[in-house]
Amino acid sequence: MPKRKRVITGDAASRREAIRKRERTVVETEEERSCRLSTMAQRGQDRTAEETEEQRNSRLSDMAQRGQERRVEETEEQRNRRLAVMGQRGQERRAEESEEQRNSRLAVMAQRGQERRAEEIDEQRNRRLAV
Repeated sequence: MPKRKRVITGDAASRREAIRKRERTVVETEEERSCRLSTMAQRGQDRTAEETEEQRNSRLSDMAQRGQERRVEETEEQRNRRLAVMGQRGQERRAEESEEQRNSRLAVMAQRGQERRAEEIDEQRNRRLAV
């Protein structure tokens, strides 16, 4: 009786593809990795350059939705880790910024604070007048 050839379907095929991909990335050199990531980034930029405003809004909305879903499911430990990483990145960015960039960032923060306080004052005035 002849042997039947096994056909890989569905999840098994996906698993094998993922394994192949992992093996490929393990053996690639830093230069190859850099080239691959650069190519991916360029494709993404090309795609976003060609999209309409409606497509862009839809893409950003989808991204925001996925982020919210991820945050709903994350544990307290995962949340703390995510916030710690964000804080670390901010510190690194500030450590590398020039004096001019720092001044610009602080000016923007001050402007936002003034706008927020002005809005609060307007809201308080409107509440007082409504009474």
